[in-house]
Amino acid sequence: MKTITIAILAAGLTLTQTHPATASEEQFLTSLKGQYEGTGQVRLRTNRDPINVSCSFRSNTTSSTLSLNGKCRGLVVVSRTIKADLTSKAGAYRGSYVGAGSGPATLEGKRSGKALNLTIRWAKEVNGDRQARLSVAKSGSRGLTLTTTDMDPATGKAVVTSKIVLQRK
Repeated sequence: MKTITIAILAAGLTLTQTHPATASEEQFLTSLKGQYEGTGQVRLRTNRDPINVSCSFRSNTTSSTLSLNGKCRGLVVVSRTIKADLTSKAGAYRGSYVGAGSGPATLEGKRSGKALNLTIRWAKEVNGDRQARLSVAKSGSRGLTLTTTDMDPATGKAVVTSKIVLQRK
């Protein structure tokens, strides 16, 4: 169960920019403010069946920051709090993540339209390597979709290891 957080990495995303945000960046970040709830599925490994999860988050924003903290629960008794810190500089996001069973991970990526596209670098191997992809995408005016993708070591194909769909309450 420790790796359930791999799939829900974005649940605790904290974005902090060190330079003033551009108008589009400011609009993107501030549009995410609110309380969110949702459900989704998480695969503990690329070759395992998914587990249903339910999640709740609180998002606080300013013109240049986003703090998204929450908790996801699966299999009735498993619950995990997740936290990540990202800094945006010249359009690039970098930071760290704590909460996965693999130890602290690094995050790096950029925003494209309504989505943050991040590379996760785990502290130790997960699914045969130390890298995965995370997308945090705004969906409509009230939603967020968090998707983690990893490579299946047996097939070499990309597998969605989590997809969490959230709606602002």
